[in-house]
Amino acid sequence: MIPQNKDQLLGAINSTFDKLLKDLRSVPLSSVDDCCMEGHAQGTQMSIANLTAYLVGWNELVLKWLDRSVAGQAIDFPETGFKWNELGRLAQKFYRDYEDVPFLPLVERLEGAKARIVASVQARSNDDLYGRGWYGKWTLGRMIQFNTASPYSNARVRLRKGIKAKNLL
Repeated sequence: MIPQNKDQLLGAINSTFDKLLKDLRSVPLSSVDDCCMEGHAQGTQMSIANLTAYLVGWNELVLKWLDRSVAGQAIDFPETGFKWNELGRLAQKFYRDYEDVPFLPLVERLEGAKARIVASVQARSNDDLYGRGWYGKWTLGRMIQFNTASPYSNARVRLRKGIKAKNLL
């Protein structure tokens, strides 16, 4: 179900994140750097740590959008130097950005970014989130959902497939 209001958006973010976090925490630390999943760029493989870095990158990017919007500053979507058709290249950047962060602090950083997004959503009215277009035809609430709850769900599918393939549980 696609969230249509603030409460549904918060529910989607929290429920998908909680399930993902449980799965991330179930992975043995000795396996987090093993490439066991299809990467975000065609023809690549990624590790569970890479997947987590990708999610941190997107969450922090959403926070950057929100901060710039509040400050009345222009936003380079999706990110400065990247176009929407270059998301595989952006994923590779996120992997590199966090490659030196150990897995558990990386998961904690993801938790922190998600918590800041939730707080930002909670601070906004339903009208702010869903009452008007924010990026083209997309409302702010929909853009947040596209880049939080949806990637959490997708990441969980990839993660569970990788866990099963490597028999990590």
